[in-house]
Amino acid sequence: MNSLDARDVPADSTSIERLAAARLEYRVVDLSDDADAASFERAVDRGFLGAEPSAEMIAQVRKTFAARRNIGVYEENAPAAALPVATVNGWVTPLTLPGGGEIGMWAISAVTVSATHRRRGIARALLEGELRAAASAGVPVAGLTVSEATIYGRYGFGSAIPVARLTVDTRRAGWSGPTPGGRLEYVDRDALAADLGAVHERARGGVSGRIPGWTGRWEGYAGVAPTPDRDQARGVRYLDEDGVLRGVLAYTVGEAGGTFRFRMDVRLLVAETAEARTALWRFALQHDLVDEVVADLRPVDDPLPWLVHDPRGVKQEVHDHGWLRILDLPTALTARRYSAPLDTVVRVEDSLGFVNGDWHLRVDGSGVAAVDEAAEGSTPDITLDVSALSALYAGGVRASSLHGAGRIVGDPAAVDALDRALIAFPAPSLDIWY
Repeated sequence: MNSLDARDVPADSTSIERLAAARLEYRVVDLSDDADAASFERAVDRGFLGAEPSAEMIAQVRKTFAARRNIGVYEENAPAAALPVATVNGWVTPLTLPGGGEIGMWAISAVTVSATHRRRGIARALLEGELRAAASAGVPVAGLTVSEATIYGRYGFGSAIPVARLTVDTRRAGWSGPTPGGRLEYVDRDALAADLGAVHERARGGVSGRIPGWTGRWEGYAGVAPTPDRDQARGVRYLDEDGVLRGVLAYTVGEAGGTFRFRMDVRLLVAETAEARTALWRFALQHDLVDEVVADLRPVDDPLPWLVHDPRGVKQEVHDHGWLRILDLPTALTARRYSAPLDTVVRVEDSLGFVNGDWHLRVDGSGVAAVDEAAEGSTPDITLDVSALSALYAGGVRASSLHGAGRIVGDPAAVDALDRALIAFPAPSLDIWY
């Protein structure tokens, strides 16, 4: 795992030069300056169409942003404390891989461009600037979660970690699962935030695609942070039969149109054991007065439909969530483990040049890979672009599906071998936004 602090990486010189030609200043924002910090955070909220943040909310977000490398784009000669016209931030975090290992990932967040400054090459400067910064620092993979799914493929990102939104009609679904031992108990907000962080950190290593959360994320779910709906936050935790904390559920409930019937929205259900997960789902689905439970960012192999009496009471909507971008192919492909042996030559097309070329990928019977540049004159078995390869990386997207969509070119036998090697168990998942 790369222990690099992204704040030590300077602003990308290529992006500086490109935006200077458009009379714009691209620079690292100093969050130790109160006025600059407030302006940056207000610009992020404006970019995501949020309300004007209060001083309390700015102070809360600043705690999170202070640990990241924050980039702002400003009008040339902008006055002091002017809002940037574009923002992005990044940090280096461990990404869980198939087989349980980790790799350093450059996480990208807070990507905004003002509606007054569209079509000026700013988004390109932001995204490519982050990728060049990450690569220059030796970080082999970049990742992000996105509000729009049509933007990031052009930069080599692939939709790698699908998740499910579950909507449960509790009266129809019923419950047929077991009743685990142990106990559930309500927790107050501060304890809920701490418990979410503790269980999430212990559990994330068992599922590829996950990254650590941070204090501000848990405080938001728990209602500690000054969000508009903070007073609706509730939480329970599950203690096993030995009294050890194994699972936590943060949620809100809202009444459906004066009917005295309620909908529960799951903010996060995190469990270290199958028993904890079952106990928390049982709590949610059998809650008095709750007719509907909605939970997003769930694993696509979540067992909930098999825990109810009528699985048609559980609506499952699979959608994209975690996007990855490989920057150092040998390091990335040798860091993860594989589900079947493989010996193939892969041609990767990368318009930004980070991993462009022909690569010989060999996987032994124990799932360990070796990667070298292919011998000159080798004929590739597989041809794909870096976006497709990045989509396959976490093991949650099938090579056969991309082949069927024309995203992978190769003999069906070669694609089948790649498919069998790359698939991950359990299914990759990412349970937070970043």
